[in-house]
Amino acid sequence: MKDIDDITRVYLSNMQFPKENRRNVIGFLILLLDFLGLLPLLSIPFSSSFFWAALAPAVFIHLWGILYIVAPYKFERSYYLYIGVFGIVNTYVFFLVIQKLLYLHIGVESSRFFYIGLVLMVFLLVFIQFFHVKMLYSGTYVKIQDGKSPFTISSIVAFSTFGYVAAQFLMSYMLTDSAFMIVLMMAYSVVSVVTAYLSTFIHRYIYIQKNKEKVLKMYPDFGKPKDSRKFG
Repeated sequence: MKDIDDITRVYLSNMQFPKENRRNVIGFLILLLDFLGLLPLLSIPFSSSFFWAALAPAVFIHLWGILYIVAPYKFERSYYLYIGVFGIVNTYVFFLVIQKLLYLHIGVESSRFFYIGLVLMVFLLVFIQFFHVKMLYSGTYVKIQDGKSPFTISSIVAFSTFGYVAAQFLMSYMLTDSAFMIVLMMAYSVVSVVTAYLSTFIHRYIYIQKNKEKVLKMYPDFGKPKDSRKFG
């Protein structure tokens, strides 16, 4: 462990056991993607355009997730890539839900708001990646972990992505007088920030691949079959 630098130590300090990875996959799929994402797209008023736009990536991420439910130990390494891709897919599905609220519930007719929302979503996903890498290599995560920062990761992420939520609020405020619709769109905007942050697991997967020796020093059983591990 003496050979492990602080950035790697902190970045990989909260890795979970495969059985916990399995619970995460099940929970994320059922709660975030199915309940909060696909179910609203299936609700009345139904739009086949929005539903079919979400179905293909949703089916893909469900089928891929079976690997981590059935054999979480065998596929422990690629779990982090999966969660990252899941974050992108779920953010996209939430974008479609917001668009359905705009066009089918509020009654917006102009297509420009669809493109504005699309640009905002892409900006959020790209920004969160650069933000995460900057936070990591600047040592900010180390300061937070060691108690040398008055802020938490969640508070910094919330502050940094405030522009996205504010933009969604302004757009909804301009288009409807319904407080319920505005609150609902704000709720989906906030949850979109959470799923967008999950996409940073793609970087974690790449980091693990590039630092396999350090990972094995911290977690000697990482990537091994269940029968070969000392601890479950």
